[in-house]
Amino acid sequence: MKKILSIAAIALVMTACSRTNPFLSEWDTPYGIPPFDKIQTSDYIPAIKAGIEEQNAEIEAIVSNPDTPTFDNTIAPLELSGRTLSRVQGVLFNVSETDRSDALDAVQDEAIPMLSEHSDNISFNKALYNRVAAVYNADQSALTREQQVVLKKLYDGFAREGIGLPEEQQAQLREINSRMAELTQKISNNILAESNAFSEKFGFSASAYPEKMTSTEDRELRRQYNEAYTSRGHNGNEYDNRALILELLDKRIKKARILGYDTPAAYTLANKMAHDPQTVDAFLAGIMKAAVAKAKVELADMQAIMDQDIKAGKLPAGSKIEPWDWWYYAEKVRKVKYDLDESETRPYFKMDNVVNGVFIAAKTLYGVNMEKLEGVPSYNPEKVTTYKVTADDGSLIGIFTTDYFPRASKRGGAWMNNIRDQYVDAQGNDIRPIIVNVGNLSEYLSIDEVQTAFHEFGHALHGLLSKCHYPSVSGTNVTRDFVEMFSQFNENWAFQPELLAQYAKNDKGEVIPAELVEKINNALKFNQGFMTTELCAASILDMKWHELGSVEGVDIDSFEKKACSHMGLIPEIAPRYRSTYFNHIFGGSGYNAGYYGYLWAEVLDKDAFSIFEASPAGVWDLELAKKFKETFLEKGGSEEPMVLFKSFAGREPDSAAMLRGRGLTD
Repeated sequence: MKKILSIAAIALVMTACSRTNPFLSEWDTPYGIPPFDKIQTSDYIPAIKAGIEEQNAEIEAIVSNPDTPTFDNTIAPLELSGRTLSRVQGVLFNVSETDRSDALDAVQDEAIPMLSEHSDNISFNKALYNRVAAVYNADQSALTREQQVVLKKLYDGFAREGIGLPEEQQAQLREINSRMAELTQKISNNILAESNAFSEKFGFSASAYPEKMTSTEDRELRRQYNEAYTSRGHNGNEYDNRALILELLDKRIKKARILGYDTPAAYTLANKMAHDPQTVDAFLAGIMKAAVAKAKVELADMQAIMDQDIKAGKLPAGSKIEPWDWWYYAEKVRKVKYDLDESETRPYFKMDNVVNGVFIAAKTLYGVNMEKLEGVPSYNPEKVTTYKVTADDGSLIGIFTTDYFPRASKRGGAWMNNIRDQYVDAQGNDIRPIIVNVGNLSEYLSIDEVQTAFHEFGHALHGLLSKCHYPSVSGTNVTRDFVEMFSQFNENWAFQPELLAQYAKNDKGEVIPAELVEKINNALKFNQGFMTTELCAASILDMKWHELGSVEGVDIDSFEKKACSHMGLIPEIAPRYRSTYFNHIFGGSGYNAGYYGYLWAEVLDKDAFSIFEASPAGVWDLELAKKFKETFLEKGGSEEPMVLFKSFAGREPDSAAMLRGRGLTD
């Protein structure tokens, strides 16, 4: 009680100083949207400290309860604890990724060690664990299936974080966890700084690199772009990530060893669908073999066109395709093979039109209605658009925010964030989620960017349509090698002819011609040898790093070179990310020893979509869509992934579905 009162005291003091910290009171805003216009940078640290104190008091109340531990008096209140802290982090980490500033960096530098320590305090709370274990070891027959999953996830989590270790080793883990949090934040900031330097040097953002490599005729300029792009975080300056990465890996190795695992990969994968490194390695090796074989065919097609340029005197004799030539000559091959030129398609894919298409698909398949909201708080009113999402009966599904265009303060790539998870509160109220889609897209989108917009909204649907009770399993709170199934599944609708007829229109309002639609769909599997090879190569590189037992004497360049040779990567293709700008695995995105998850989940995605393709009603089979929504999107992580998939498909996944979907096999 004293700790709870101290939070109120903080709020009173701040009120006495003429304003109240917005995080320390309920938000009187439409739909509980964060009051971004009232939040100041100076609010974060006091709110984090108050949030930590609040959750500590809530946990102390659970631990000191004299009654026999039950789900209702232990697990349920633990699930609902830390709401203030969740509010603060939901805002801070979203804004810091999209509107980064030196002031926000300073906030994170102070906040991250505190949050790491707080997390460890919970993980190593023996009294709390004893109550959780008592519930876990008791008869669970009266619990719902979701409650059983929540309980197991919580119980297993204590073991994974080291609850059974001696205090000396727990102290070591505390130091390691704190330092790892600092390192990932520093690496991420360095990647952003290097990407901004790239933009300043060449006049276009790093996210526009593929488009520039496709359209730039000057080969020397393409080489310069490639060299600068692939050397980010590797320039010997203050943003060089090499030493930081090796230190981070060293910490991950030490943590794994303390917890009883040979490598970080073994530790990470123990609670994933794949379960162990050997399974992932075998999975990726099979894909790599098929992808490289296809890429070699694509390479021959490109070299044939380059040879024509040599004959025409445009290039020196003996010129061969280099990594900086691939995008450029691939586009030439596409024009020859499919008569498809993206300069013809882009006018039909204006950002607003594509967003409309994304929404039409969701409305058709899942009964999701989008209403643009005006005048609601926003962290960047000029760049951000907010929507109210409702079901056909008018009930609130959630709030959805888009932030699609690049700026210097935003990290690269595209992603979905939860500002607020879906859950049911202690009074039985269904708290609906607030979801954000962020990107670095063009005003007129490429075919790949259109797929990106559908991809991220697939994540958003997973978060928005959740109908779970407990926050730890709602929405996208599923294993890393399952979560990408739903984003990639949503990509399948992007170029369906019936949908394109509704959203793909140029500035004159003219619908995309049928012959162009046919060309797009015919060309969707084009260049998939290259695309799959670079993705698979990055996944293997990730695994190689996290299968290390030591980084002593390791040189990043030599390690990458050896890994690429071992995986059979051809020299004309590089991994999608070099280590020094591989934000997914080193910058805190949580995909370490997990980048394979995109390909793993694509097996599930393509196999599920094949059921739609086989339906007599076609891919717009609404009964099948309803089953997909109820089986997957509403369930979140409240059931084991394979149980859900078998429930939907009636069988095991077809392991070859992804290869067929990409055109790598028949």
